[in-house]
Amino acid sequence: MSQKALVLDEQAIGRALTRIAHQIIEKNKGISDCVLIGIRTRGIYLAKRLAAKIEEIEGNSIPVGELDITLYRDDLSIKTDNQEPLVKGSDISFEINNKKVILVDDVLYTGRTVRAGLDALMDIGRPSVIQLAVLVDRGHRELPIRADYVGKNIPTSNNEKIVVELKEVDQEDQVAIYDN
Repeated sequence: MSQKALVLDEQAIGRALTRIAHQIIEKNKGISDCVLIGIRTRGIYLAKRLAAKIEEIEGNSIPVGELDITLYRDDLSIKTDNQEPLVKGSDISFEINNKKVILVDDVLYTGRTVRAGLDALMDIGRPSVIQLAVLVDRGHRELPIRADYVGKNIPTSNNEKIVVELKEVDQEDQVAIYDN
């Protein structure tokens, strides 16, 4: 796999998250009854960064949770080669019933991860609204899912791969396109 193009650097990621934070506040007329839930792994760190930016803007904190969708994947048997999947568990220490849940992920591609996230959320509670925030939307949907908030639309071919790296996991912030 060779890097084809660097699409977002650290500053661009920061600007995209600031824009998404403002859009979340505007669309929801503040952050009352809003919660952020990040999909494991990078969605969690993006949700925490969004929460920090929202607090900076609004002066109030917004709850952040972690969602593990491993057992909700429709491709589980393909991904695990008949081994037990590694489940890290969700960490949502607040009520989501009747809340505006903003589900956060790094890349929106086929929509299957988001579908799994929706299933996992509905097993936890019944939000009044579920919105989707993604850093990158690369197209190629297989399910009728769209993001409410997008950091950057990056049209790609199926032969390309989008790699999101975040300091919390990868020691640097960047988004790049790779040839598969």
